[in-house]
Amino acid sequence: MQKVKFIYAITLALISCTGYAMPTWAEPATIAKHTPGKQEVQSFAPPPLPDEGAPTGRSRGAAGRGNKCVVEPPLTALVPASEQSLGKEQQKVTYVWGETVAEHPTFWFYVPYSRATLHSIEFVLQDAEDNDVYRTSVNMADIPSVVGVRLPSTTAPLKIGKLYHWFFKTKASCNEQSSDIEDYVEGWVQRVQLSSVLAKQLEAATPTQQINIYTANGIWYEALTTVAKLRLAAPKDANLNASWAKLLQSAGLGDIASKPIEP
Repeated sequence: MQKVKFIYAITLALISCTGYAMPTWAEPATIAKHTPGKQEVQSFAPPPLPDEGAPTGRSRGAAGRGNKCVVEPPLTALVPASEQSLGKEQQKVTYVWGETVAEHPTFWFYVPYSRATLHSIEFVLQDAEDNDVYRTSVNMADIPSVVGVRLPSTTAPLKIGKLYHWFFKTKASCNEQSSDIEDYVEGWVQRVQLSSVLAKQLEAATPTQQINIYTANGIWYEALTTVAKLRLAAPKDANLNASWAKLLQSAGLGDIASKPIEP
């Protein structure tokens, strides 16, 4: 009888420890079941606009330059953009911004020019008072590609709750004989505090689960960067390519989904 009681006590203890160790997935994040080799990424759920500031911008460059120079898709910032009509005159404004939880996030852009016609790329990040936080030249790809610009760890980390204004500028020509044409996109990034609950979820999650946590909580930059890194590691993975396409489509960027990513 004592042996039975001892085994019962041990069993209860094991059940108790197992229940304590299991992670708790808080709403609103709905986690997709992870299957090796299969990526099931949810659509992005954009957060509400910031209470302060007006993160208006330009997510697309000029689609065409008259009849002699047309690039389609144009220079594009891989950031959600939403258009709203304001005032009695219903003037349209475009909000271009996304949230990050990283001190030094990565920014992604589609550059529609090849190395032969592209002469320079510059990325600029400023604070809300127009002071430069970071400014750099960006390497040019051989063919039109998606490129990432990571804020280096040597720069000051983004402050939580603050809006930062970025610019991505290109100088290119239609062909080797034509004159230079300048184009640009601009938008905003805001760093938000990662809660302890989400931090624990991310620590215990698979890559797919991490992406879904980010998308469900409106954290665009890390969702996109995570998928991009997975695609760079396995560029021929059809499931990863589908996940990349779904995420971009949910932000109105479906025309960029088939473009290569520059490593």
